Amino acid sequence: MGEFEVHRVRFFGLVPAGVRCLACQPRGGRLALARTDGAVEVYNFAANYFQEKVIPGHETRSVEALCWAAGDRLFGAGLSGEITEYDLALLCVARSVDGCGGPIWSMAANSSGTQLAIGCEDGSVKLFQVVPGGIQFERNLDRRKGRILCLSWHPSDTHIAAGSIDFLRVFDVCSGQTVQRIMVNYHVLKVRRECIVWSIAFLSSGTVITSDSFGRVQFWDWQRGTLMESHTVSTSAVLSLAVSEKEDSIIVGTSTGATYQFQLLPVKMGSLEKRWVRTKPFQHHTHDVRAVAHSSTALISGGLDAQLVIRPLMEKMQKKGYDAALRKFTFPHRRLVSCARKARLLLFQFSQHLELWRLGSTDETGKDGEVLPLCRMPEHLVQLKSKGPEHIYCSCVSPCGSWVAYSTASRFHLYRVQYEGDGVSIKKVPKVPKLLLPAYQLQFSSDSGSLFVASARGSVHVLQLLEPGGCKHLHTFRPPSGSPEAVYLLASSADGHWLAAVGGDWAIHIYDLKCFKHHCTVPTYSCAVTALAIHPITNNLVIAYSDQQLFEFSIPEKQYTAWSRMVQNCGLHRVWLERDSPITHITFNPKNPSHILLHDIYMFCVLDKSLPLPDNSALLMNQSTLKQLPETARQRQLHAFKICKKFQPLLFADLLDENCLVMVERPIMDIKTQLPLPIQQKKFGT
Repeated sequence: MGEFEVHRVRFFGLVPAGVRCLACQPRGGRLALARTDGAVEVYNFAANYFQEKVIPGHETRSVEALCWAAGDRLFGAGLSGEITEYDLALLCVARSVDGCGGPIWSMAANSSGTQLAIGCEDGSVKLFQVVPGGIQFERNLDRRKGRILCLSWHPSDTHIAAGSIDFLRVFDVCSGQTVQRIMVNYHVLKVRRECIVWSIAFLSSGTVITSDSFGRVQFWDWQRGTLMESHTVSTSAVLSLAVSEKEDSIIVGTSTGATYQFQLLPVKMGSLEKRWVRTKPFQHHTHDVRAVAHSSTALISGGLDAQLVIRPLMEKMQKKGYDAALRKFTFPHRRLVSCARKARLLLFQFSQHLELWRLGSTDETGKDGEVLPLCRMPEHLVQLKSKGPEHIYCSCVSPCGSWVAYSTASRFHLYRVQYEGDGVSIKKVPKVPKLLLPAYQLQFSSDSGSLFVASARGSVHVLQLLEPGGCKHLHTFRPPSGSPEAVYLLASSADGHWLAAVGGDWAIHIYDLKCFKHHCTVPTYSCAVTALAIHPITNNLVIAYSDQQLFEFSIPEKQYTAWSRMVQNCGLHRVWLERDSPITHITFNPKNPSHILLHDIYMFCVLDKSLPLPDNSALLMNQSTLKQLPETARQRQLHAFKICKKFQPLLFADLLDENCLVMVERPIMDIKTQLPLPIQQKKFGT
């Protein structure tokens, strides 16, 4: 792998927001997720659960419920009292409609996706019709006292079940009247505690399933108003519930961080009588599990510990492999850190502010693995606060460290940074071109003379940076065939000749910066691009996809390189392809042109193109494991992949110079210390 001086950075104080709600796309391949800060994310099942879209949060927008309707239209509702439709191409709010019932606690779409029902603070259930270009209010159902905390449609769309405090009600959609009212805490009245129905599901058989604050999962016959089964699964609340499409399995989440699966099983072998049985308990979270979802092949849960956990149903798996692996996602599948290599600065992006840090330094030298004392400590230079309620979309610092840019949904900011001894002064650049909004990704050129701004509909704006502090719009690139999707990844060449841009349609366009023309399009591939970079010497574009495949495309020759074709013919190692974390950054070592440096959350890898690829019989070992082997054994294990797993979770890694690396980690325990204390559980023997 070679020896590097490594700056190990652990002062990025990122605390990801907790998961508030989930929504699986009916008969689709995507999962929508809303966080407690109002951000909405979309994961693509077919692209190995890659986080393909992110709509940043907003201080005044809380999302209590998400649902898909009319195919691929995504709606959200929250305590602001508005129903919001999201534009998944432009990654923003498309439109909002006032629900006229106060804060909205719940929302559900009917089976055909043509109607939305919302549950409001004032006790009303309101119906809205989904129409092209928006939604229209239809009517109110029978209103009673008590907020509506959860809703579920009967699969036939004839009835709606609604959960409240102490009661659940069933509405006839046609007449709008309450046809059944059931008290859920009738046998615990002596306790004199409110019983909150947190979640509800309406099955085609007529069974209504509820989860409540007493830790129970209960099954009701709605027509008779009687309790069929009751399971106490926790001493605290059961907060969430989801049912499989075949209605033979459910998942519930509790406030202790535990999730449970229930399955509908025969009472005895060959019997037609079936009962719900709690079959599988899981403890993947440390805090409240506020959201669960049940896909055809997996149980999905999201907690206030910010973790999204996807646990495959092994009985649905045909063979052991990548699809059968447990996945945990805590951090975004995009970079929140940018680096000024020449100035040795790091820019950290938070939801509403940026932090600029100068790396520490040492005069000492040492052996491999030795920690060196610092002669200069890391220094926090600047904190830039974003005004207004909007969260930051993207940010970047120039390689020389003299420019900082960031964007929100409605504003783009460019700053000139000057260093005078130990002091720092920062000045906002006035009169920035307004055509830049919204900006989804920012990239400075290697000479810090230009800024590339990824925008909507596949466009990329090119700005020329002027001294002492100004900018001028030079050109706007657009894909020749047009695109409705926003650009989310950029890569520029070191010689200032080429620019690569990737949009939400996963097409990679190459532009010529010398004559401002579209150069070519990389052949399309069936997975999302997670990272890309242009080699500083060869101008080859290296691309990482969400299925862990790697490609190398020659920009001057407009074709894949011989090495790339060899990789596709031979195939990558099975262990490499079964990784569940996408590559988020690629860079190169000018001292070794054959080296490609890349990383995901759990590993840093130097890919040496001059060495042979490992076959599936070879061990894809960690470097620390290889060092313990005898020299002869190490030579037998020699192959292209040099993997280091010492730095975890790894949010960013880059080469400062040919002998120096910077690694930005965010230990999970550091995040947990900043979360509220979880509910304490009594453990045997303590």
